[in-house]
Amino acid sequence: MAVIVVGGMIGLGKTSVAQLLGQRLGSDVFFEEVDDNPILPLFYTASPEEIERKRYPFLLQLYFLDKRFRAIKQALVSPRNVLDRSIYEDWYFAKINQNLGRISDLEFSVYESLADNMMAELQELPKKSPDLMVYLKASFDTVIYRIGLRGREFEQDEQLLDYYHKLWSGYDDWVLNHYKASDVLIVDMDQTDIVNNPEDAELLVTEIQAKLLEMGLES
Repeated sequence: MAVIVVGGMIGLGKTSVAQLLGQRLGSDVFFEEVDDNPILPLFYTASPEEIERKRYPFLLQLYFLDKRFRAIKQALVSPRNVLDRSIYEDWYFAKINQNLGRISDLEFSVYESLADNMMAELQELPKKSPDLMVYLKASFDTVIYRIGLRGREFEQDEQLLDYYHKLWSGYDDWVLNHYKASDVLIVDMDQTDIVNNPEDAELLVTEIQAKLLEMGLES
């Protein structure tokens, strides 16, 4: 029995993969809140002046921290659940926004302190952390193509390309060298399309089941 986190860059299909795993493994799925998120469109469309004045990046990270903390607390109570992204990756997004000057050093310090307190509380739960991260990895061209394909209007502005590239360029390093919460299984999304190719979906589930078996866990 395993708790699985699906991670990776914006647009690569985390929700689709999480939904597939939930169906095939008989797990509940905790989805990332996008459609009901009141801050996300403002984060993507705000001018630099609006960001400076209204602090949308900081507010967005606090919003996600709250929602994902609620989700992972529920997920770790049960031995079998799937999370569409998790609280662990939020730190990376906050750090990138700090590096870009969109989150101040003081805001980041407040964010880290709050996140650390939340993570300490997880130690009281039956499971302390997920068992496996399924990391969706792809070239930058694939990321941009997939973002365009899903068609969320607020994600399409060409001025966001630098932001997307900044996220993408450091993601592998963060997952491989800094993420310590669980084992990691890398999925090449340049070669995988579970939405339009049933064979890819079947191969992905088989690969994850084999990884869980290797780890001594039931799928």
